[in-house]
Amino acid sequence: MNKENTTNEFFTDWKYAAAPEGTEHIKLNKQYDLFINGKFVKPNSKKYYTTINPATEEKLAEVADANEKDVDLAVNAAKNAYDKVWKKMPAKERSKYIFRIARLMQERAREFTVIESMNGGKPIRESRDVDVPLAANHFFYYAGWADKLDYAFPNKKPQSLGVAGQIIPWNFPLLMAAWKIAPALATGNTVVLKPAETTPLTALKLAELIRDSGLPDGVVNIVTGFGKTGAAIVNHPKVNKVAFTGSTDVGKLIQKSIAGTNKKATLELGGKAANIIFDDAPIDQAVEGIVNGIFFNQGHVCCAGSRLFVQENVADIVISKLKQRLETLIVGNPLDKNTDIGAINSKEQLQKINEFIKIGIDEGAEMYQSSCSIPSKGFFCKPTLFLHTSQSHRIVQEEIFGPVLAIQTFRTIEEVIEKANNIPYGLSAGVWTDKGSKIFNLTSKLRAGVIWANTYNKFDPSSPFGGYKESGFGREGGLHGLMPYLSF
Repeated sequence: MNKENTTNEFFTDWKYAAAPEGTEHIKLNKQYDLFINGKFVKPNSKKYYTTINPATEEKLAEVADANEKDVDLAVNAAKNAYDKVWKKMPAKERSKYIFRIARLMQERAREFTVIESMNGGKPIRESRDVDVPLAANHFFYYAGWADKLDYAFPNKKPQSLGVAGQIIPWNFPLLMAAWKIAPALATGNTVVLKPAETTPLTALKLAELIRDSGLPDGVVNIVTGFGKTGAAIVNHPKVNKVAFTGSTDVGKLIQKSIAGTNKKATLELGGKAANIIFDDAPIDQAVEGIVNGIFFNQGHVCCAGSRLFVQENVADIVISKLKQRLETLIVGNPLDKNTDIGAINSKEQLQKINEFIKIGIDEGAEMYQSSCSIPSKGFFCKPTLFLHTSQSHRIVQEEIFGPVLAIQTFRTIEEVIEKANNIPYGLSAGVWTDKGSKIFNLTSKLRAGVIWANTYNKFDPSSPFGGYKESGFGREGGLHGLMPYLSF
């Protein structure tokens, strides 16, 4: 047996003992109402829907389905709190509330972590090490900016807008809530937030935390529901700012809805990120970055590196190492600390991913899937590679939002820049090379809002995030994240 086979056998035969995180310490209500004006209230619709654990398909809770009357109550509560309390409050006092929310989130981090993985299906390592700490850090970061806006924007006299209507997706439920709520509060605005219908539980736990923090009633309101609930927020005449993260199709509908109004908007939409590996790149590090960029998060990230470009003379070794690495990945229970790839968020999303896998095969691309086993119950997908793809393939052009990677090769810098830019999206990209000059050359020519160099999927509250083209407009995070919530 040669050395390579011995290494592969070592990795594939190694079995870890299960290490599941306990759930005894969390508290989930059987039924959740709407959080309006500092209290949980019954929906006018009198309707509730079931939210489940995608890894087990078991029911977690009943959640209120808000209608237009419920949204109107929430918006009016936010407007009243803005006019009478929040706008008039000294900025230094506002920052204390935001800081308190961050501290409480840290104290309850373990509970948020488990609920995030149970409701969203993502591995607990990601919830524990990335999502929850980063969410708390966003509140800390913007608490610091609240009383420094005149220094952030000298000679511009920044003013708050009023009520911010915010709609967030299912891939980062708590983190996206923090991304949107924290800068809105820091700039003196009030909020009506709608989480995704499939992942509302951490947002509702955040509502409990906000209530416990003593934040004035009505400053943050959280309403749950489906598309019509979000549409009611967008179209409400007292909403001054719309912040949306989600699909490009819905983003276009929002743009049409607010056209002709005075509403400001930021849209963070779809993506199809290019991860570019040059022949002088640190190959092992790059392979790990590829896995981190697309597989550790089940591809449930709009900035996931779902297109891989490898320079032709190192393609064989990169693909070989990538296949070996896929064989070591563990797909399974999101609450198990050994799990690398958790559950797909919903049955509908899994069906979409499987449809794209079939499309890739029908288009003539060569498919490679890990030989790992997946649970018989729940929504799971094996990590998948497509080789010998071209720009015309749908799996290259369209967002899949799953653990599916399309691989192409290139010879020259000019070629890879043209290929990387030749899609409707422009959210993010990655560059792997030993040459700093090559990095700076590409960052000036790739049409992407965020470009990582020799790393991938690294976020920081002080760094702005956003895209070009059909990936939306506006920035969230950093100093730039304050601007959409201000008038000058």
